[in-house]
Amino acid sequence: MIAHINSLFDLMTTFPDEQACVDQLRAIRWRDGEFCPLCGDNRVYHFSDRKTFKCGACRKRFSIKVGTIFEDTKLPLRKWFMAIWLITNHPKGVASTTLAKDLKITQKSAWFVLHRLRHAARTNSFNAPLKGTVESDTTFVGGKEKNKHAADRKGGTQGGAGKEIVLGIIERDGELRTKHVPNSTARTIQGEVRQNVAPGTAIMTDEDRAFIGLSGDYFHHTVNHSQGEYVRHYTIHTNGIEAVWALLKRQIVGIHHWVSPKHLNKYVDEMTWRYNRRDMTVGPRMNDIFTCVEGRLRYKDLIA
Repeated sequence: MIAHINSLFDLMTTFPDEQACVDQLRAIRWRDGEFCPLCGDNRVYHFSDRKTFKCGACRKRFSIKVGTIFEDTKLPLRKWFMAIWLITNHPKGVASTTLAKDLKITQKSAWFVLHRLRHAARTNSFNAPLKGTVESDTTFVGGKEKNKHAADRKGGTQGGAGKEIVLGIIERDGELRTKHVPNSTARTIQGEVRQNVAPGTAIMTDEDRAFIGLSGDYFHHTVNHSQGEYVRHYTIHTNGIEAVWALLKRQIVGIHHWVSPKHLNKYVDEMTWRYNRRDMTVGPRMNDIFTCVEGRLRYKDLIA
């Protein structure tokens, strides 16, 4: 496991060549025992090149990258390790144009690398329901109507017309959960809240009508932002989730400048993954993404 790495220089010193990266990936992926990624059998034979293996059951030869986000990559693992360090340790992520320059690869390759890493950082399922004191809010993602071409303008600015909606739910001093939702109706928003928050929890929201109706199952408190109210009795506020939205907007506006609605949830997942590991040091945070590399992502599936 990666331990005392505090900089990109430390990373390159720890992994001076491709074999060191292969050995690291093998140690993490087979930490619970060797297995064939093609059939699952645990009879694995090693070759002298230390890079390829053969299954004793299906008799097929494979590398440690098969069945992971690294499968069929033409990039050296050292470049992948650099990309992992950059995406996990820069608070707002890294743009594909910047990564392309840093790794001396094309922007298209860098874009695919970053999406494969977001695929690893995706949220497959949530753990136990959030409890204690929880804040929830929605935010709109999209450019200003006045800056769009006339044919792309939706008309109006109220209610986030023409923009995408992201819902956030955060347990104070705990886990953040976010999701790109199709609309901001009470049915959609409250359905997500009930799926993620334990009944009887204290929930803080703003005056958005989509949250009206939660008081039957929760201790629902609101602050009226439209009237200039942001904190009441020191504890009733949504400052935690508002800070998350500031981070998301800085990532999208400042780093990526624009993201498509199709891929928005991937960028939201990336931000959420980093936020939930903000207290980790560099090494453990990199180790955490290495434990999620199972599952190949093909380019044709990404752009389909």
